[in-house]
Amino acid sequence: MTEKRTYRLGDLQLRIMRVLWHSASASVAEVQEELGPQQLAYTTVATMLRKMENRGLVRHVEAGRKFIYEPAVTAEDVTRSMADDLVDRLFEGSLAETVSHLLQTREIGPTELARLERLIQEHKHQR
Repeated sequence: MTEKRTYRLGDLQLRIMRVLWHSASASVAEVQEELGPQQLAYTTVATMLRKMENRGLVRHVEAGRKFIYEPAVTAEDVTRSMADDLVDRLFEGSLAETVSHLLQTREIGPTELARLERLIQEHKHQR
């Protein structure tokens, strides 16, 4: 049985991963540019990518003098891991408590509420 990895990414790491998931691969300069208006120093982005590579989140290939980074984990794996960690740590594993909290503290429109109801019904029929 394979061990389920837990991913805990900070805001900047998650933003970098989103750039790489969207573009499939990018140089440090390209990642820096895609991060947008909050301009970060090239060295900051390069350092973060190296740290992320050490954690197995990204990998690189050399293209001349450039390192081209690509994601080593999928968006789905990271999303699942971070969501599971949130539910486990904040709500002691209770999905009902998690959903209840979100319904009480977030604005939810009729379209999104109908979608949630549909998802629950679909899940019931799959069981």
